[in-house]
Amino acid sequence: MSNFKNHKNRFRFWVTTSAVSLGLAGMGALQSNAQQALPPVSVDAPQQRSQAKPIVRPRAVPQRSVRVAPRRPTEPPAPVVTMGSTRTIGAPAPAYAGGQVAQGGTLGLLGSTNGMNVPFSTVNYTSQLIEDQQARTAADTLINDASVRLTTGSNGFDDTFQIRGFTVPAGDVGFNGLYGLVSSSHVPAQIIERIELLKGPGALINGMAPGGSVGGGINIVSKRAPEIPFARLTPIFMSAGNYGLHAETSRRFGENKEWGVRFNGVGRNGEASIDGGNWQSGLGALSLDYRGERLRWTLDAISQNDDTRNFRPQMTIASNVPAIPAPPDARSNWYPGTMLRQRDNTIASGIEYDLTEALTAYAGLGYREGENAQSFPDSRVAGFTSGIDALGNFRLINAYYDSYTKTVSGNVGLRSRFETGFIGHAVNVAFTGYNQEAGNAYVTSGYSVPSNIYNPSPLPVITAARNAPRRASDTTLTSVAVADTMSFLNDAVLVTVGGRHQMVKQDAFSTLTGAMTSSYDAAATTPLAGVVFKPWQNVSLYANYAEGLSQGTIVGPGYSNAGAVLAPFKSTQQEAGVKVDWGNITTTAAVFQIARPSQIRTASNALAYDGEQRNRGVELSAYGLLLPGLRGMASATFLRPELTSPTNPLERGNDAPGVPDKTFSAGLDWDTPWVRGLALNGRVIYTSGSYLTSANLLRFPDWTRVDVGARYATSLNGRPVTIRANIENLFDKRYWLTTGTFVTAASPRTYIVSAAFDF
Repeated sequence: MSNFKNHKNRFRFWVTTSAVSLGLAGMGALQSNAQQALPPVSVDAPQQRSQAKPIVRPRAVPQRSVRVAPRRPTEPPAPVVTMGSTRTIGAPAPAYAGGQVAQGGTLGLLGSTNGMNVPFSTVNYTSQLIEDQQARTAADTLINDASVRLTTGSNGFDDTFQIRGFTVPAGDVGFNGLYGLVSSSHVPAQIIERIELLKGPGALINGMAPGGSVGGGINIVSKRAPEIPFARLTPIFMSAGNYGLHAETSRRFGENKEWGVRFNGVGRNGEASIDGGNWQSGLGALSLDYRGERLRWTLDAISQNDDTRNFRPQMTIASNVPAIPAPPDARSNWYPGTMLRQRDNTIASGIEYDLTEALTAYAGLGYREGENAQSFPDSRVAGFTSGIDALGNFRLINAYYDSYTKTVSGNVGLRSRFETGFIGHAVNVAFTGYNQEAGNAYVTSGYSVPSNIYNPSPLPVITAARNAPRRASDTTLTSVAVADTMSFLNDAVLVTVGGRHQMVKQDAFSTLTGAMTSSYDAAATTPLAGVVFKPWQNVSLYANYAEGLSQGTIVGPGYSNAGAVLAPFKSTQQEAGVKVDWGNITTTAAVFQIARPSQIRTASNALAYDGEQRNRGVELSAYGLLLPGLRGMASATFLRPELTSPTNPLERGNDAPGVPDKTFSAGLDWDTPWVRGLALNGRVIYTSGSYLTSANLLRFPDWTRVDVGARYATSLNGRPVTIRANIENLFDKRYWLTTGTFVTAASPRTYIVSAAFDF
C-alpha cells in the first residue's frame, strides 16, 4: 500500500488488553462489598413507542458567592441518546418488545434513526439475541432473516453471505460504519453489541463496499461499557471436544462516569465440527470511551488469532454432470491434513463534538492488518475436467496460498437538524476514504492425484519452498456525499434525497516481478431517493430508488486476460413496502427489484461483463413479544433471480445459478411458567433448491435445519448464573451450501453448552 508504507509493525494488543483485564478484575474485587445490582444476562426490554429526543443539558452557571458549599454526590448522567439525534456515539437505539431486535440503528449517512422512519428494509439484532442463541460469529445471528443465507459452513475459511440473492463477502462487513476494519474471515460474536442489516444496495449509506456488494450491507456495532460495572466468566463447550473460556469485564470511571473501559477475551481449543480436526482460537478486544457534555470519543483495539487443522473444504462440481452428487458426511474432510492460520489486528477510533445542540461534527479512523496462511487443495487441474463428477471423483492438486491485507479506513462529516419554515431537515455531509494493499503467494505441488469426496486420497506433497506474499493490488476508494431527510406534517411525511460521488483507483501488480500489470482511475455518482408516509403513527408506507457501485474485478488465473482490472459497474434497486407497529409486534412487507451486470467467460476464455441478473422478490417479516414471556421472529423471502440478457439466448429468463427462490426463518424463545428462570427456544431455517448452472438443467435439493436450546438463569452465592445449552442442526441433515457449481457441506449436528458466572 504505497500511501501507507510507514505501517510496518504488527499490533500486539493481547499484552495490553490482558493487563487491563487483570487491573479491572482487581478493582472489581476491591469493590465487591458494595451493594450493586449486576446487569441481567437476559431480560425483556419494555416497549417504547415514542421516538427518543436528543438530551439537552443545561450549561453550568458560575457561582457568585465566595463561600463554596460542600459538593453533593451526583447521579451519573445517562449516556447520550442517539436515535433521532445528530449523534451516533452513546446509547444505542432501545430494544423493541422482546429484546431481540432494536427499534432502530445507525444507517451511515442517515445517522441513527428509528426503523419506522427510514425508506429501507432494515433489521437490528441485539446482543441479547446473540448470547441466547450462543452465536460464535455474526453469521450465526444473521441467518435469522430469510433474506440472508450463508454459502460457507462453520470452521471454514470465511463467512460468505448471500443477501437478496447476491453475494456479500466477509470483507464487506462494516465496523462502526467503516469498511475493512474487522476480520475478512469471521467477526467474533463476543465483540458485538448490535448487528445492523440493510437490505439492498448501500453505496450512498456508507460508500462503495470494497468487495462490490449490492444485495445488502452488514454493520457491526462494538460493545461499550454500560452504566453498571460487572465481571463475567463463561466456560464454553462445543462438540466434539472444543473447550473455551470467555472473560468479560466492564467499568466506568470519573466523577460523572464519563470514562468507560470494557474488555473481552476468548480462548478456545479442541476438535470442532471436522473429525480429526482442531480449532484453536484467541481473541482480545479492548474498548474505551469518553462521554462529555459535548465531546464523545471511542477506541477499539482487537487482536484475533485462529489456527485450524482440517478446516471445512470447498469444491467445484463439474458443470456437465448428469446428476448432482450426494453430500458426504459433514464431519469428513475430502482434503485431509489441511492447515489454516488467520491473524487479524485492528485499532479504530471515533469522535463526535456537538458544535450546537443541532449540529455535530464527527470523524473516524482505523487501521487493520490481516494475514492468512493455508493449504490450498484444488480440483481445478489443467488438462482434466474441473470439479467432482456425479460419483464424487475428482483430480486433486495441492498448494500453499498465503495472503495479507493492510487497510486504512476513515470518514469525517457534519450532521445537522434544522427547520426552514414548515419543513424539517436532517442534513449530513460526509467524506470517506479507504485504502487497502493486498498481496499473496501461491506455490503448487506441481503434480495431481485422483481422489474422491467419500474416500479421499492423501494430499500431494509440496516440495517447493513457501514464498512470502508479495503485493498484488492497491485499491483506494474515496467519496463525497450529502443527504437530506425532509419532514412534513409533524413527521407524517419523510422525504430523503442524496448522492455520493465515488472515486475508485485500483492498481494490479505481478506477484512474481512486482511490475504493475494494469490500472484504472474512475469516478461515478450514485443517487438515492426515498419517501416514508405515515397515515397513522404506527404505520409506515415507504418506497426507494437506490444505486449500488462495485469496483472492477482483478481477473484471476485461468482466464486469457488474467491480471486485467475490469471497470467499476452500477446496480439499481427499486423497492416499496409497509411497516406496522402493532404495539408489541412489528410486521413488515416489501417488494423489490435489483439489477446488476453479470460476469461471464467469453469464447476467447476472457472474464467480462455481459448480460444482467435481475432479482425480483417479496419479503415478509414479524418480530416482537407475541405473549408475555414468549418472544419470536419470523420471515419469508420469495425470489425470482432472472437472467434477463445472457450470452446464450437460450438461457434468457432462466434462474441465476446458486440462488434459491424461497427461504424461511422462524424462531421462538419462551419463559416456562413452571420453572422460574427456565427458557426454551427453537429455530427453523428452510432454503429451497437452486440450480447448478445457468442452463437450469440440474437443481440442488431443498433443505431444512432445526435448532433447539434452553437456558436457566439462577444465582450462586447471590451472584447471577446463566446456563445455556443449544443443539444446531438437531436432525443432523446433510445438504450442500452453494453459489452454483462452488459447494461446501453444511455443518453437522453441533452441541454448544456454556455457563455465565457474574462476579
